[in-house]
Amino acid sequence: MPDIAKASAANNAAAPGGVRHAIRRWLGTANFAGREAWVAEHLAAFTPGARLLDAGAGECQFRQYCDHLDYVSQDFSAYDGTGDGSGLQTGSWDTKAIDIVSDITDIPVDPESFDAVLCVEVLEHLPDPVAALRELARVLKPGGTLLVTAPFASLTHFAPYHFYSGFNRYFYQHWLTSLGFEVEEVTANGNYYDFIGQELARSARMALRARRGFPFYLWDAFSLILARLSMKRLSRLNPESSETLCFSYMVQAKKKRPAETVMAAGRDG
Repeated sequence: MPDIAKASAANNAAAPGGVRHAIRRWLGTANFAGREAWVAEHLAAFTPGARLLDAGAGECQFRQYCDHLDYVSQDFSAYDGTGDGSGLQTGSWDTKAIDIVSDITDIPVDPESFDAVLCVEVLEHLPDPVAALRELARVLKPGGTLLVTAPFASLTHFAPYHFYSGFNRYFYQHWLTSLGFEVEEVTANGNYYDFIGQELARSARMALRARRGFPFYLWDAFSLILARLSMKRLSRLNPESSETLCFSYMVQAKKKRPAETVMAAGRDG
C-alpha cells in the first residue's frame, strides 16, 4: 500500500533556505517549500546518468537538482506570464531553455525513452490530464519512475490555461493503476490549517489587488497575525486534517514491467 497523506510534515520539513523562503513559510504562503523539498529528495535518489523528462517544465526550476541526471525538459511554451489577465499571473515567464516544445499529450520521442519522468504542478493546466498521464506512461521505460504533483485545491492561476482546481489522491490511485503503474507513495503537502493559514496571509494582497477593503487598518493586520499563529498551532496539533484539505498530493509511481502487468491481470481475473 502507498504511504497516504503524511500529514503536514512535508510542508514544514527542511526546504531550500534563505530569508525569503523563511518568511513565506512563516506567513503560510509557501506551499512550494514542502513540494520543492519532496521533489529534490526524490530526484537525488535516482541513479546517476538516468535519463529524466521534466514534463511541463516551464522555467526548469528543478534542473538545479538534476546535475547527476541526463535532464530533458518539455513544455508547450505558450504561457508568457500575463495570460488573459485574470486570476493570479506571474508577470513574466521564460521558457527559452526548454528542450522539447510540444503538446504534453504528443511528445515527439520514441516509446520508452526515459528512465524517469517528473511532472510538477502541470495537470491542472491541461484540458485532458488523463491523456497526458497516458503519454507519460508511453515515454517511460518499464520499471521507470513517475514523480507527479498537482494541487488538491488551487486558485485561478496561469489563466486561460487553468482547467481544474485540483485532484484528490483517488484520482492518482484510479488512473495511474489503470495506466499500468504501481502507486508507491502518495504524500500530502500541508493540511487543512496550513491551507487556511495560507489564504489568510494572502488576503491582504488580494484586497490590494482588487482595490477594495482599504484602508487596511492596523487592527486588520494584527487580526491576521493572530489568526495565522492560531492556524500554525492547530496545524501542529491536527496533522491528520490533510485528509480533508491540503495544498497538493505528491505521488511516486512505478511503471510495471510486462511480466508484472500480466501477473496482475491474472490475479484480477
